[in-house]
Amino acid sequence: MERVVIPELLDTDDGSPEEVAESLADIGWVNRWFGGVATACSMIEHVSRKSGKQHLSILEVAAGTGDTPAAARQRMQRKGIHLDITLLDRAKTHLNHGNRSVVADALALPFADESYDLISCSLFAHHLSPAEIVQFVSEGLRICRIAVLINDLVRDPIHLALAYAGRAFYRSRLSKHDGPVSVRKSYTLPEMRELLGKTLAARVEVTPHYMYRMAAIAWKKAK
Repeated sequence: MERVVIPELLDTDDGSPEEVAESLADIGWVNRWFGGVATACSMIEHVSRKSGKQHLSILEVAAGTGDTPAAARQRMQRKGIHLDITLLDRAKTHLNHGNRSVVADALALPFADESYDLISCSLFAHHLSPAEIVQFVSEGLRICRIAVLINDLVRDPIHLALAYAGRAFYRSRLSKHDGPVSVRKSYTLPEMRELLGKTLAARVEVTPHYMYRMAAIAWKKAK
């Protein structure tokens, strides 16, 4: 199954404020019930165990309303892992203003070196070209102290069929269009592993998770 790049309506701002809000709510629903939050928690717990840190600062890039990191924070607290989260998004209207948030370009992150323990993103990597993924992760490795986390979809024919079937459950017309398009634009595990290998990461881990999710970790080199 070849990667096909088609613009997503949410990216083009082709929707009313109400439609955008509904689409962001649809994304939150998918993350809660179809692997997004679980994948985030798995990566965070893995990093906590490997690093020995139980208090982690996270910059969540392309965060939208921040539903996924918020849910992950609640689950991690029950395991004694505490998350200090900052949200970043290109659109001020996407952000949940109850959280600490920054409006900025994900490919030119406005932070000093080693500002956060982790740079994280969920359902963002498939929006990027291969060169942009390398650029984003390289920027993330500059800003993080431990690792860059990528939580995204896996491109697969069965996943695409499920994405078409899932349109019946979406509220927003944007989501009905963007769901299958996202799967077509996403990467396979070997593709992501190859791209992260082009960065200055000390090592790379790319693993499959529930409902065609991938967990990719690019670890920062120790000084």
